[in-house]
Parts: sequence; C-alpha cells; structure tokens
Amino acid sequence: MNTQRLKAILGRAKTKRVLVIGDLMLDEFVLGKVGRISPEAPVPVVEVTREIFYPGGAANVARNLREFISNVAVVGMFGIDRWGRHLCDLLAEQKIGTAAAIEDEHCRTTVKTRIIARNQQIVRVDREEARSPSPAQVSRIVASVRRRLAKTDAIIFEDYGKGFLSPELVRRICDQARRAGKIVTADPNPDHPVKWRWVTAVKPNRNEAFLAAGIPASDPVEPPTKDKLLLKAGKILLGKWQTKLLLITLGEHGMMRFERGEKPHYIPTKAREVFDVSGAGDTAIALFTLALCCDATPVEAAEIANHASAVVVGKVGTATVTPEELTASFQNDRLV
Repeated sequence: MNTQRLKAILGRAKTKRVLVIGDLMLDEFVLGKVGRISPEAPVPVVEVTREIFYPGGAANVARNLREFISNVAVVGMFGIDRWGRHLCDLLAEQKIGTAAAIEDEHCRTTVKTRIIARNQQIVRVDREEARSPSPAQVSRIVASVRRRLAKTDAIIFEDYGKGFLSPELVRRICDQARRAGKIVTADPNPDHPVKWRWVTAVKPNRNEAFLAAGIPASDPVEPPTKDKLLLKAGKILLGKWQTKLLLITLGEHGMMRFERGEKPHYIPTKAREVFDVSGAGDTAIALFTLALCCDATPVEAAEIANHASAVVVGKVGTATVTPEELTASFQNDRLV
C-alpha cells in the first residue's frame, strides 16, 4: 500500500466514533539506573529518576485511537481508590469518554508497575483483583451501550482476563451490535471463556491462537507461511468463532491475516528496533479496527496495524503512534 492510499484511509478517520469495552488498568513505569547490587540480596538496586503513568489495558486501546479520532470512549470498571482516580484524570486529560464506565467501591483498580533501567524491564509488579460486573451492572452497561450504538462506528472488546468481559455482557452487546450492522472486533484472552462468535474480527497472538484452537504450543516456523500448525490454528478459529476475519500477531515475525474464502496473507514485521513490547497488541487492535471503519481492505488494515505496532515497540512504555509517525513508517519502508 502506498502513502497516498494510507492518507486516503486516515483522512476518513476524523469523523469515526469508537467504543472500547474491557479491562481498564493503570500502567506505571518506574525509570531509573542500576549502579550496584544490593548487599541484602543478589539483586540490582534501581535508583529511581522518574515515574510515569499511562492509561492501560482497554484504556490504552482508547489512547491509541485518540491520536487519530476525537470521539472515543471506554466502558469498564475501576475502584474508588487513588489509582482509579488517577486513571480517570488521565483519561479526562486526553478527552477519552468515561461516562459509561462503572465506578465500584468493591473493585480494586488494576495497576501494573514496570521497573525499567537502561531501557530494559527489570521486574513487573501487578496489583489486581479479578472481578466481574454484577447482573445489575451488566444490564446498566448494556443499556448504556445501546444508547450510544447509533452514533458508534465500531466496538472493540479488549480482554485482559480480569473479569469485566463476562460471557453474558459480551453476548448481549454483540447481539445489539450485529443487528445494528456495526464493526465489532476483539482482542481475546484464551483463559477467559468468552465465545467470540459472529464478531467482525478477532486478534489473538500466536500463543493465544494455539490455546484457543486446542493445539499444543510449538516453536515458530520461518517463514510463517510454512508454519503448518499456525495455518491449522487459523482454520480452526475461523470455524470456531464464525468470524469473518482473524489477525494473528506473530511478535518479531509480523502478522498473519486469515479470512473466510481467502488464502492466509502474511505481513512481515516492520520493526527495526524493539525497546518495549508493552501495549503493542493494544495498538494493533486499535489501528486494525479503525482502518476497517475507514473502508480499508482487511489486508490494508493489517498492514496499517503492523506498521503502527512497529513504531510503538521502538518506544519505552505503553506508547502510541501518531498519524505522522505512521505515514513516515510507510514512507521509510518504500525506501528500503
């Protein structure tokens, strides 16, 4: 795809409205330097230089979309605690809607703390408590989504397996969205028993795809077009989920697009440097969905997602990609 076609697709993005539904989190990055080993234990001592907070999980998907569109909102659940307040403040600063989110006094806001020195992650500390919405909260969420559906172009389900996306919630929202003819995509968690039937597209990574397909884990085969187990997993999942599109991300090897009635299409990675893969999947599902909303073909949408992911893994933290950076990635690719 050339840059003119990319600009035509992105030119349609400004008017789009996307709703991101899933597990909301707060990402904390503690940056520092290591100068010695602790005398208490054989571990490095990190001298902290700064701390950064970003919206994480489903909120990071919304954050990626916000670089391209003005109307994006999240639906999820967070606690009445300092972390929840901090997350809400960050979302408000970025003008990401939270009116449909649930504030629950019994919920503990999920926080992922990554300690990084010299661009290398040393350890991650998770503070979380899986919790599903109550039947009354599910009904409230479904009603809220129904009110917004007419003015929504796409829905993205972001499942980090923290409990918010209950099977009942997903089923009821998917039924509404399908009747309304909306684009619905999902970034699944294989440990969470949600049936992603009839959605427009599902985007697992390779390990998630194998788990969902019931295929034992195996080492990747290069090139991926010769990876028989990967091709088998794609075929199984198209049938299992009855989805039109399946995009399997392959880390440093790129992505593979599966589509009913079409041959699998492989997109090699565009990443030149990899500093941090945190949130790369969030970027992929965000840009893949947005491109589909803007009338990109499935292959074009996958190429856009692939380039966007390549940009963010070259940054530290759960980063986003701007339209200018995405365009530059395509331009640089043509010069190679």
